[in-house]
Amino acid sequence: MKQFLVVAAGLLLTACFSDEPGEVSRDGIARVEPPFWWTGFEHTELQLLVHAGDIAGYMASVSVPGVSVSRVEQGDSPNYLFVYLDIEASARAGTFDIEFDNGEERVACTYELRERQPGHVGTYDSSDVIYLITPDRFANGDPLNDNVDGYEDDADRNDDYGRHGGDLEGIRQHLDYIADTGFTQVWINPLLENAMGKRSYHGYAITDYYKVDPRFGTNESYRKFVAEAKSKGIGIIMDMVANHSGSGHWWMDDLPTDSWVNLPDSRMVTNHARTTHQDPYASEYDKSMHADGWFVDTMPDLNQRDPLLADYLIQNSIWWVEYLGLSGIRQDTYPYPDKHFMAEWSRRIMQEYPDFNMVGEEWSASPNVTSYWQRGKQNADGYVSHLPGVFDFPLQIAFEKVLTSDEPPWGSAWTPVYELLGADYLYPEPMDLVIMPDNHDMSRLFTQVDEDEDLWRMAMVFYATMRGIPQIYYGTEIQMSHPGTGSHGAIRAEFPGGWPDHEANAFTGAGLDDRQRAALDFTRTLLNWRKSADVVHNGDFMHFTPIGPVYAYFRYDEDDTLMVILNHGEDEVDLDLARFTERLHDATEAHDVLDDARIELNDRLKLAPRSARLLEITH
Repeated sequence: MKQFLVVAAGLLLTACFSDEPGEVSRDGIARVEPPFWWTGFEHTELQLLVHAGDIAGYMASVSVPGVSVSRVEQGDSPNYLFVYLDIEASARAGTFDIEFDNGEERVACTYELRERQPGHVGTYDSSDVIYLITPDRFANGDPLNDNVDGYEDDADRNDDYGRHGGDLEGIRQHLDYIADTGFTQVWINPLLENAMGKRSYHGYAITDYYKVDPRFGTNESYRKFVAEAKSKGIGIIMDMVANHSGSGHWWMDDLPTDSWVNLPDSRMVTNHARTTHQDPYASEYDKSMHADGWFVDTMPDLNQRDPLLADYLIQNSIWWVEYLGLSGIRQDTYPYPDKHFMAEWSRRIMQEYPDFNMVGEEWSASPNVTSYWQRGKQNADGYVSHLPGVFDFPLQIAFEKVLTSDEPPWGSAWTPVYELLGADYLYPEPMDLVIMPDNHDMSRLFTQVDEDEDLWRMAMVFYATMRGIPQIYYGTEIQMSHPGTGSHGAIRAEFPGGWPDHEANAFTGAGLDDRQRAALDFTRTLLNWRKSADVVHNGDFMHFTPIGPVYAYFRYDEDDTLMVILNHGEDEVDLDLARFTERLHDATEAHDVLDDARIELNDRLKLAPRSARLLEITH
């Protein structure tokens, strides 16, 4: 970290900018956040959180063309000052001094403005497939950072809820595997510092919003990782947490304002009543307990209604987008923070990056609930969101129900999926939904289907061809499973080959059994086919009422037609194609993608038990 002290003419000077932020000096300015900024943003006002002993009694000033102090705000603690700079369009990249004066002494901090890189920030869309990684459990690329002085949560691979040592370097070493398998985006569970006790390996108890946890890497290694991923055709989606921090966050011992954290004394846990946002009958008490309650007693609930904290969090997100050159953001527990703050958070980010993409977590079975949060929705209460996408948990829940149920004596086992998709009118942009068979918080797909290989393949075909943006959890491609337990530690197991003592290595294929190897080959074939399947990326969707165990749907545009047929039953089905003439027209041939074979389309088509057919129709 760059830091220095110069004492001259009564002026104490410190450098407050660095790619690896932290304490600058015990004697001068302890911390300035953001550690640096950029020129050329649409929103020209920049808040600087300045942390130093008794700094609240100082005034701030700058003397550089294009930059001025627009206002200074004091918190309730004497050790914080919030300096707002106006960075005009004429401002140029470089360093300048911010002087702090209390009438008796002066302290100066050297601050840096950097120049934005055109095209540096990416995006993702329905042409992509997202690979979700829990970094601690994927691969240990640098064993030297498994344990770091000053951090109490040492690595213990025998503890399902302990750290195992996976890191950024481990992911970087296997970017080729990710790309070759067919993934084009990677969402990584939070990488920022979690200076907590046990069970913080997951990353959701952040203790420094501007610092990568040293057990994962550094800010600079994260930046280089993103650049290398881009060179291999992979974008990076950052997992962010606006609702809560970790109780070990450095500011918890000296909160900037009395309103910085909700319920700091009682630490009452949220009621998780997320539907209070839409419920016209919800009590104010229940609304408050949902929004203000702590997620758990080690994760303080941040009060985004505090305008100083709101500015801090919004700027932090923009800082990481610009610093890393991200493709997107996944926002954790989206309905839990103040909803009006979340609207402003998403608006501000999309203002700076109009082509950017973000997805919010709302774990609900009802599209009436999840659609509330998507950009463009006309909500009954007038709430306006600017969030491009949400996770399609309703579809995941409905599809899992189909896979794990017996066919009813009437209707079809596919009815929950058919009816759920029929509710897409609730979403302004269904194609922007992120769809997934599993993630880090639920049972893995292969476990969901009781390790039935046929059902697993059916699910993979469904998610690869359905409207929306598919997300696959690491290990799903080799049918990782955890029968008999729903433990999160087991769900987030080590990826085979990520540690030297593993008997099998999925990255190379060595030691995989025939089932795992076949699953990986199937995934590669399917996802790499999808890369060039524009009709899946942008085509329209049409489905037909499921009959018995069979569900059929089409993806189509002016040039191409794709027919997907899923047979959930135990018996062979002789499918009558006549009722699909609306989309098949007079087609007589098709290319079977999964078998790579040309087939004739006559009046009927035989479907094997528990199978999926993926047919490119020839007109």
